[in-house]
Amino acid sequence: MGWYLGYFIVYFLIMFGIGVYYFLKVKNADDYLIGGWNMGFWPIVGTVISTWCGASVFIGTVGLGFQVGASGYIRFSLASVFFSLVLILAFGRALRRQRLYTLADLFGQRFGARVGIIPSLLSAIVYAIPTTAMQYLAMSTIWTACFGMDVSSALLLSAVLVLGFTILGGLPGTIITDALQAVLIIAGIIILAAASVNLAGGMGSLLAATPPEFLSPSGPYGAREVAMFFLSVGPFYLVWQSSWQRIFAAESEKVSLRANTLGVLVCAGVFVCPIIIGLAARQFLPPDTNPDLIFSTVTRTLLPPYVGGLIYCALLAALVTGADSFILQGSSNLTHDFYRQLVNPAATNKQLMLVSRLTVALVALAALWVAFNFTGIIAIYQWALRLTATTIVLPFLGTMLWRRLTRAGVMAGMLGGLVSTLLWPYLGINFDQTLFGFIFCALGMFGVSLLTRHHPDEHVAAVLWEDLPTASNQR
Repeated sequence: MGWYLGYFIVYFLIMFGIGVYYFLKVKNADDYLIGGWNMGFWPIVGTVISTWCGASVFIGTVGLGFQVGASGYIRFSLASVFFSLVLILAFGRALRRQRLYTLADLFGQRFGARVGIIPSLLSAIVYAIPTTAMQYLAMSTIWTACFGMDVSSALLLSAVLVLGFTILGGLPGTIITDALQAVLIIAGIIILAAASVNLAGGMGSLLAATPPEFLSPSGPYGAREVAMFFLSVGPFYLVWQSSWQRIFAAESEKVSLRANTLGVLVCAGVFVCPIIIGLAARQFLPPDTNPDLIFSTVTRTLLPPYVGGLIYCALLAALVTGADSFILQGSSNLTHDFYRQLVNPAATNKQLMLVSRLTVALVALAALWVAFNFTGIIAIYQWALRLTATTIVLPFLGTMLWRRLTRAGVMAGMLGGLVSTLLWPYLGINFDQTLFGFIFCALGMFGVSLLTRHHPDEHVAAVLWEDLPTASNQR
């Protein structure tokens, strides 16, 4: 316990020291929420790696490796990498040039401020709050494993630590600490993967002892099930606001493109490690082990405290950086999309800074409530991704590529995707929920657009090659 406590104290002293520095330095709401659009290459690379390697990777993907084997990489990791690269390479330059704050800001600038309400609510409530709760749940496993804390106390401690750092540093503090933590995260997951393979008797013995279906890309449940999981998770990453924030925060389009691409490609390699850990854990853990507890169990079982403490710090780094990124995502939606756009367009910088920090606290506390009432990290994450994707992905693509898309059409598409996805569990039909939502989104978006005219509040443009009024000529 002494090793663990020592590592944790040093880690949080460094984190809060950086947070206090940026609390004293950052006096502008644009800097606090979007990093002033001036972050350099390596800070962007580091923050991409750190933000991606949160609870869904350290906890959820290890659990997938344990439950379904190698196909877990295709279901989740490959899906997120593929669609993120599409976002960065196909749309990144155009998005960076628009000088936006949030995903909802794109719809607000193109179709009028009120159209951004639906994506803003989804981003803040359906995605940011549950995924922050995931980080709390994962962090609580550390406190229970290392110090025997009860779950309620562990969740409360997690929320207090995350909220304290986030409210101090904002996005600049997050990006700088992310860049430093990326090295710790990569080293930690590689060390644990190597230790897991070693306990399983080496890679040769591990592969020989693993049933063929757990090494197959189609997994134990078949290729169709893998493909459906891929399609329910992957498209969301076209509209993941954490990626958008990293695209916006870069100092130029060139830096944005190169740094975000490198960060995602590094993650593609790192994501192999949790699958290996999950496969190896099948050799020495009971098959009914809770998948969400495998990472902590393996770390405590395999490694001496002076090494295990470093691994736990790597997990903490991943969870803290994930949580503060998601909290800031929700805060950006509430501060910019609601307060600045709809409530107080003439807000002063002092008012925006106050509202930004208040909404950080609001999102963090709402996430704590979710963490107390829900369990199952991958289940929470897949639900949030599916609902956001079916509501926002096709309207985003239409906004970027189709000038004929109207305000009424984009609203009909969003509502069609949202309502159909929410109703699906009650319809008793044998049809994939994600595809069901996409179909109704497309019908609403294209059908209504072809039947309606552009609204006077619209700025008619296919944003991939035509700029919005907010666009900057900076490259």
